[in-house]
Amino acid sequence: QVQLVQSGGGLVQPGGSLRLSCVASGNIFSTAVMNWYRQAPGQQRELVAGITSSGSSTNYVPSVKGRFTVSRDNAKSTAYLQMNNLKPEDTAVYYCYLQGGSTWDPVDVWGQGTLVTVSS
Repeated sequence: QVQLVQSGGGLVQPGGSLRLSCVASGNIFSTAVMNWYRQAPGQQRELVAGITSSGSSTNYVPSVKGRFTVSRDNAKSTAYLQMNNLKPEDTAVYYCYLQGGSTWDPVDVWGQGTLVTVSS
């Protein structure tokens, strides 16, 4: 069964940077879409970035576009979210989410989440 393990969260000052990692077990990673979500206190979970299985296409919510970069290394079964010029409003628990597979072997898996706190 596929599992996702996240790391890279922490406390950073406004304007700083962090890189989140999401490592997948199993061999379905390279054929599945990877998305990044976040959930701030009192807010709904929102999609912030996504990347196709090959890494050829990415999408970002307008509030992070130009500051965040999503990437993946399929040989390492790992996805990344590079976050630059962080703002206090970026404070949230960040989750990776893997979706794909096949009709007979579907994948729908969340990471455990990692807290990002942006504060001076």
